[in-house]
Amino acid sequence: MRIAYLTNQYPATSHTFIRREIVALEARGHTIFRYSIRKPHDPLEDQEDIAELAKTRHLLDLGPVRILRQALHTAFTKPVQAFCAAAKALRYSARSDRGLLAHLAYYVEALAIADWCRREKIEHLHVHFGTNPATVAVLVWGLTGIPFSFTVHGPEEFDRAESHSLAAKMAESSFVVAVSSFGRSQLMRWASPKDLNKIHVVHCGLDEPYFNEPAVLAGEAPNLLCVARLSEQKGLPVLMQAAGLLHDRGVDFNLTIVGDGPLRGMIEEEVRRRDLGKQVKLAGWMGQPQVREQIRLSRAMVLPSFAEGLPVVLMESMALRRPVITTYVAGIPELVTPDSGWLVPAGDAVALCAAMKAAIEADVAKIQRMGERARERVMLRHDASVSASLMERHIQTAAAARSVQGRPNVDTGLAVDGVAGSPARNIIGNSA
Repeated sequence: MRIAYLTNQYPATSHTFIRREIVALEARGHTIFRYSIRKPHDPLEDQEDIAELAKTRHLLDLGPVRILRQALHTAFTKPVQAFCAAAKALRYSARSDRGLLAHLAYYVEALAIADWCRREKIEHLHVHFGTNPATVAVLVWGLTGIPFSFTVHGPEEFDRAESHSLAAKMAESSFVVAVSSFGRSQLMRWASPKDLNKIHVVHCGLDEPYFNEPAVLAGEAPNLLCVARLSEQKGLPVLMQAAGLLHDRGVDFNLTIVGDGPLRGMIEEEVRRRDLGKQVKLAGWMGQPQVREQIRLSRAMVLPSFAEGLPVVLMESMALRRPVITTYVAGIPELVTPDSGWLVPAGDAVALCAAMKAAIEADVAKIQRMGERARERVMLRHDASVSASLMERHIQTAAAARSVQGRPNVDTGLAVDGVAGSPARNIIGNSA
């Protein structure tokens, strides 16, 4: 099949799961077109992301004149559909806090992307994130009749479900993907009852560099690692509090923070204020090979998030046989169990400090046992090739169900969970 993937910015350092999904679908024989509104803001460190950049078509690179030319071509070629799509954009803007001008921009983007889709004979359009890219996809569907679907990660979509017209997008899609059972439950809160059977769980997956990595046993060094965008939802102020408590209690530890973002200045100030300069290192963004090396050097990954979808970095650590220290939020408890990591209440610095201390002071044999169990769980639940096979089924069914009117399919009849659904269970069983 000829499938297009649309995102707001691609590739991005924090979106390696999209690349893995695309590559796994290509390995299954599909032709994937990468569409993105803009190039990533953050620098790319990973060579695979840099190579992916060259394969991606970025709409804003065309410039306003060429974008307008493509948009007008679509509008004059399909005037009725263009008028209806404009009316739809107006309806979406009435619910949104982004306003009319933003939705007019989405409309122009959809007109231009619809031109790409027609020229390249796209059979299905898939979007990651149920935010503005999904709005564009709805409009492209109205312009072309090409079935579309979208993956919702959270938490932003759930925090602003009405503003993002989540229910309307689900109603007009062929199917919707959640990355965890928790995410599916949140989508079900907003979906019409007739749309519940559209919602499927397809886990984000890892690929060969993680599954084929030779085992490196954890050492005695008290190294902890946090890989995260330095943003509010990742719980980094609480991590600094917990690190300060460890320091005050005389615990020997090293904490490396990989990533960057708006809270970097705050973290640097906290490091100075709490006298953690010898214990805490801010390493900035790293490519995947460097991240894997940092995981191998650590005893455990720490991610004290306040809100999440299901963090891929936890999967990466667990695949490399390192337990994780994280919080009871969103889909995380579906992945992390007491024998593969430490779960603590979000926002509780004392509990986080205790878990970090336990990981530092655990003997090597315990870390190894937890690491092996962590790897088993990830290999069972988060194989990119298995997830791609589920996406393939949903996409093929949507394409087959496309009617003369171009209406999306409502009932695909497929498994709703890559672990619990019976067709998916057979796939996983064959791959284990």
